[in-house]
Amino acid sequence: MWIKELNYDPINTLINSSNPAIEYFTRRDLLEEKVLGVDCLWELPGAQKIIRKQQDDGFWKYPGGNHKLRSAEDYNQLETFRQLGELVEKYAFNKNHPSIKKAAEFLFNCQSEEGDFRGIYGKQYATTYSSAIMELLIKSGYQDDPRIEKGFDWLLSHRQDDGGWAIPFRTLKINYADSLKLPGPLQSDPTKPFSHLITGMVLRAFAAHPEYRHSPDAHYAGKLLMSRFFQRDKYSDRQDKKYWESVSFPFWFTNIVTSLDSLYFLGFKKEEPQIKLAVDWLVDQQNADGTFNLKLLLTRDKDLKYWVTMVICRIFKRYYNDNK
Repeated sequence: MWIKELNYDPINTLINSSNPAIEYFTRRDLLEEKVLGVDCLWELPGAQKIIRKQQDDGFWKYPGGNHKLRSAEDYNQLETFRQLGELVEKYAFNKNHPSIKKAAEFLFNCQSEEGDFRGIYGKQYATTYSSAIMELLIKSGYQDDPRIEKGFDWLLSHRQDDGGWAIPFRTLKINYADSLKLPGPLQSDPTKPFSHLITGMVLRAFAAHPEYRHSPDAHYAGKLLMSRFFQRDKYSDRQDKKYWESVSFPFWFTNIVTSLDSLYFLGFKKEEPQIKLAVDWLVDQQNADGTFNLKLLLTRDKDLKYWVTMVICRIFKRYYNDNK
């Protein structure tokens, strides 16, 4: 039983969190109780508040922003990614809801002819957000859409020689502000090493897809990701090893929780030494109430510590209850 692998049982804390969505997922995913369909979550006040702010063209407006760095449209793409994550991950929205259909079409309109989702880094390639957007679209039910296939083709054609991924302009030692002044996307120097920050984000798209999660290329990249657990990145973005311990939900940047989540779906087992290292480390971070003493990022949600706990419990349940 997976709960025995933890120091403290978190179930009562999660059920009594006063958040009906957290209680729903705890009962459905952790206790395997019979629950109502996910559309019961769509009417919750938090979800409805997000939907009310959606624009007719499917996007959400970014509040503020530095327009010397990116245009209003590009900021709106970033905000739409963020709000789609809230709806999909916290309220289990899918393309059966018109709000998701509108958001998906807005994001697909940001997809270039090459297959990447472009704009958040101006005219530059965004291996980060292309894959993160794809992850949410796949989870929304677009896994069979040919535009998702096009996105995977693009990702697989933009790897480093070592089999991982990086931000192309970073491999050329060009900073973000200078890259925005250029008329078109820079091609990566493929001889430079992979970034675990970027590779971890890319692998979330592969892990979400029922077919691409079995890709040998993704499995190999998963080994690369594990080899960097608790180490500094090769590039300047979120380089410090402390970022392995900095978590958010919905997932954004790579950390030890996002990595464990993806690696399970890529076929890795708890017996893998690096997986054991990571889960043992998480056990050591558990508080007496069942939550985890991790650095929380993007803390607008007062229930973030409960969301993170629920996600970690899902991970433990998968690894320790998987008899395949």
